[in-house]
Amino acid sequence: MASHDTAPHDTARHHTAPHGTAPERVASPHRIDPTTLPGRPCSVAAALDVVGDRWALLIVREILLGNTRFSQIARNTGAPRDRLSARLRALVDAGVLDRQVYQESPRREEYRLTESGRELSRVTQALLDWGDRWAVTAPPVRLVHHHDHQLQTATVCTVCAEVVDRADVTRESLTPGWDVSGPVGASRS
Repeated sequence: MASHDTAPHDTARHHTAPHGTAPERVASPHRIDPTTLPGRPCSVAAALDVVGDRWALLIVREILLGNTRFSQIARNTGAPRDRLSARLRALVDAGVLDRQVYQESPRREEYRLTESGRELSRVTQALLDWGDRWAVTAPPVRLVHHHDHQLQTATVCTVCAEVVDRADVTRESLTPGWDVSGPVGASRS
């Protein structure tokens, strides 16, 4: 099979723009009513419905690193090409990625992160930090900040500018019939 830089047989709805210009932004068509999910109504569950498989965040990682073409993403994720094609199509449909033409003849496209896709950089950073601490024998990469020190991140409240301590955070259920323990009136055993 010939190598190519666009997903084969990919018919996903997309918005293209000439190379070097920003693609047209479309409101995310993939919004989930959290009360329709099994179990607790939760934005984490809804987010995992969009980016919760193995390949989705690895695709985002590669595009964040500047690898925007199908062949680059396939090589660097190790994803089977059919799964990669399906996952890229789903991420475009969910509004996480846009496709952008980089060559007209023959027509070739690359993938770019939308605003919602770029916001996943915080998720990939958190997974990198967790993975370095708990999943690998030794970190395979180091992130350097301002070319002079290793990046150390923290969550900061944008209202009061304090570093967030989990002990200072409480949850408030906004879904009728639910509290932090689960469904109101359900057995607490």
